[in-house]
Amino acid sequence: MKILLFIWIALCYCLPGSCQYYLRGEIRDEQKNTLSNVIIRLRSSEYQFYSGSMGGFGITVPRSIDTMTIVAEGFYPKTIPVNTDIYQTIILKSRFISAPKPSTRLMSMTKNLSPEMRNRWTVGAETYSSLLENPFIPTEKYPETGFAININKASYSNIRRFINMENIVPPDAIRPEEMMNYFNIHYVQPGRDSVFTYQSMLSSCPWNAAHELLFLNICAKKATLDSIPPANLVFLIDVSGSMDLPNRLPLLKSAFSLMINNLRQIDTVSIVVYGGVNGVWLPPTCGSEKKKILESIAQLEAGGPTPGEGGIRAAYQLAKSTFIKGGTNRVILATDGDFNVGQQSEDELNYLIKTYRNAEIYLTCLGVGMGNYKDSKLEVLANQGKGNFAYLDNEKEAEKVLMEEFSQTVYAVAKEAYIDIRFDPDIVKNYRLIGFDNKLRAFQDSSNEMQGGEIGSGHSLMALIEIDPVELETQDASHPKPFARLEMHYQLPGENKNREEEYDAPNVFMPFNEIPAYYRFSASVALFGGLLKKSSYTQKMTWDELALLARSSYDPMDVSQAEYILLIDKAKKIYHKEKKKKKPTAGE
Repeated sequence: MKILLFIWIALCYCLPGSCQYYLRGEIRDEQKNTLSNVIIRLRSSEYQFYSGSMGGFGITVPRSIDTMTIVAEGFYPKTIPVNTDIYQTIILKSRFISAPKPSTRLMSMTKNLSPEMRNRWTVGAETYSSLLENPFIPTEKYPETGFAININKASYSNIRRFINMENIVPPDAIRPEEMMNYFNIHYVQPGRDSVFTYQSMLSSCPWNAAHELLFLNICAKKATLDSIPPANLVFLIDVSGSMDLPNRLPLLKSAFSLMINNLRQIDTVSIVVYGGVNGVWLPPTCGSEKKKILESIAQLEAGGPTPGEGGIRAAYQLAKSTFIKGGTNRVILATDGDFNVGQQSEDELNYLIKTYRNAEIYLTCLGVGMGNYKDSKLEVLANQGKGNFAYLDNEKEAEKVLMEEFSQTVYAVAKEAYIDIRFDPDIVKNYRLIGFDNKLRAFQDSSNEMQGGEIGSGHSLMALIEIDPVELETQDASHPKPFARLEMHYQLPGENKNREEEYDAPNVFMPFNEIPAYYRFSASVALFGGLLKKSSYTQKMTWDELALLARSSYDPMDVSQAEYILLIDKAKKIYHKEKKKKKPTAGE
């Protein structure tokens, strides 16, 4: 009997201590969005727990009442008492809820010039930044203009996607400077100790006989494989439900698998994912371990929401922890841009990336998909992240961007690069920069500033300026006074020292049919953009005239240029059909 009494007393003392309770709940932000991968610590346990992909958690605990501490990147930590009898709904306060409005950054700027208004174009659920086409500027009042340089090429491949689908291209998706970037026209290697080479050409304008065209061709030095520093690359891959289509995650898996072939033993690769799974998918791995990296990419699957903000923070945090001093440190974001959890607006993303801008970590954005593709968001991220932006419409384009142009995409030779040009009112009456159009909101913002861009290894910039001259030239002519003075502003990677170089564009005129073919080809690309955009400056030109100009100037050995000729023919049919639809009937 005494033994039984002893056992009963022992059970009374021991059972409460061995009881298991179940604590359930969810974690959200102040906008009621669920927060995944949030760190959860309990006072009664030495273990660390995490919220799931939809922000929920279920934890077995030894006590019915405990104290919980919640920690999430970008939010204030929170410690609260919890009771297992009550479902916990925990709201975290963002550290950035009172973030100041980010300063908007211009692609080009003419001092003291006020904006015009323009309606916004929408296409399904896709979004594009509303742009203001640059007008003619009177030189006497505004002799100086400027524009940022970058290696963005997304516009051309996105245009190709629309045309191949037999659709009209949204006007705000047409960025002529990116269309010309796509072809890397007339690359000339700079001298041994130079970062850039400068060339120019003055000729007649094919779409306005009363005007001239000034061509500016600026080439960046090409880094050799021996001189390229070690790379710390973080692949940030969107694996959310919206990526579960053949032209999204499967295309990206193929693209990154191709890119792996360019990695060296001195390079490091990590993979961060966001979607149904959030966090580090592949820890920092040596570039020579290609099989391990390829297997990790092959295992990616799509599902869940799109917490893009959390993914961006995690990728930058990882890039900072593996930062290579003197090396190339870059986050490569691949997504359709359709963020739906956390910070989502362009202003919020602008501010988010700006917090990392001075960390010497560059950002490359690779856009994919259609229907819900967010061009405007990816453009903001790339520009604020001191990086570049490409759109992958097929596997061939992925191979071009990540294999053939790998060094140009990944390795920068200059940053914060922009150009100032000063014209002489005695020579130039009015001028118009073709492309480098500003976002409507940026142009209206009184706090705007010039946006310098990143220049990749071996990049060739071709910029066109339409000139309304004081005296029109029609024959070969040469004058001693420079036509324009160019100032290049830039910084070298890893430095914050501003550098400047000057170039005087010679006042030497040559008729359009006599200039080198690559300049005439550039003019055809600018005209292509004008016809697609239905610009008032090119409205007198026809698709047949564009086709004739392009065919007489393209390089048949260049695959991209040959494809461009076919694209013009397709666009001609699409836009002719639209014109017929809008033609009024006899009774109207």
